Amino acid sequence: MMLYRYRAANLQGQVHQGQAEALHELDLQTQLQRMGLVLLRARAAQRHGRGCKRLPRRQLIDFLFQLEMLLRAGVPVLSALEELRASSGTDAGRELSGGLHEKVRSGATLGEAMSGYVHVFPQTQVQLIRAGEVSGQLGEVLDGIVRSLKWQDELAAQTQRVLIYPSFVLTVIAAVIVFLMVYLVPQLVGFLNQMGQQLPLQTRLLMGLSDLFANYGWALLLVVASGIAVAGALAAAFEGVRYRLHQIELSLPWVGPILKKMALARFADTLALMHRTGVALADSLDHCQKVSRNLVVQQAIRQARERVLNGSTLSESFGAEGLFPPMVIRMLKVGESTGELDQAPGNISYFYTRDIDESVGKVQALIEPVLTVVMGLLLAWIMLAVLGPIYDTVAHIKL
Repeated sequence: MMLYRYRAANLQGQVHQGQAEALHELDLQTQLQRMGLVLLRARAAQRHGRGCKRLPRRQLIDFLFQLEMLLRAGVPVLSALEELRASSGTDAGRELSGGLHEKVRSGATLGEAMSGYVHVFPQTQVQLIRAGEVSGQLGEVLDGIVRSLKWQDELAAQTQRVLIYPSFVLTVIAAVIVFLMVYLVPQLVGFLNQMGQQLPLQTRLLMGLSDLFANYGWALLLVVASGIAVAGALAAAFEGVRYRLHQIELSLPWVGPILKKMALARFADTLALMHRTGVALADSLDHCQKVSRNLVVQQAIRQARERVLNGSTLSESFGAEGLFPPMVIRMLKVGESTGELDQAPGNISYFYTRDIDESVGKVQALIEPVLTVVMGLLLAWIMLAVLGPIYDTVAHIKL
């Protein structure tokens, strides 16, 4: 099949642009007609990857939720995809539904059709869909995927809550300090020099910093930007550098423990979902390793998987890794002893999610006063260094 870029119009005259896979232009025209569109122009597009562009997480959740509802209502897969294509409110949604519909209509299973859209459906989701089709539990699997995606969306929102406020406050503090050092302090320094008295140490230090910012500020920005660019290039080129950066990320004060809990909660949620679907434990751990974005967590999961393949239990395998807290090991051990191992990862994810909510609240409550105190101390030092000599001069004049 070829990838075409097209312009098409609906019955109301609205023009839509997009891309779709088709055997030829006549096949593309037929696909668009099923979507209620009339082909205006089409051209073959250079294929930079398989499938359509990536969907935002919330659009993907909406697509899978509607697909799950239709399948649970007894609608066949082909008819459900056709309904989604007709009712989609976005070009990307129509592209995705139409492409899946054509692949399924050509004889592919839903899992095989989704595997052609690597930028939309991760390998973990495709594996789950295939397992659901084999076991006849496709609706239940889609429900689990939707719940997992909703949980990940909430987790991403939690991450933003942790990072956005401190970043904003630190940016404001930096802007205030730069303004004082570059504009205000040099004007006051001229006045202090005219007084002709011995300046205290904090004032001389402030004058030196002000000169540094005023004369070499561009060099400082260049050094910082170059350092960030070099670190990014080294991290992209060498896995050892990325591993070290991820270690530092997990060891950051306040934020590091929360990021670690988020990584472990994501691992537990993925393991629970795949285990409930009937995916083999070794394959589940392999997929959990791939979905983890932190190399430290990836290595721990990989080593635990190797121990499982060598005959160790899951709790023993993860207990040998120092990354996983005792609570995780105890829950896994209880699940193994009671024969309910499928519930243990879900419980771990639940408790970590609650813990993350509490930790985010505590960090936010702590960061605000800490940053306020830091900003107050900096401003107090600057004011003391500037106003101290002025006060001394006025006191001598009174005498």
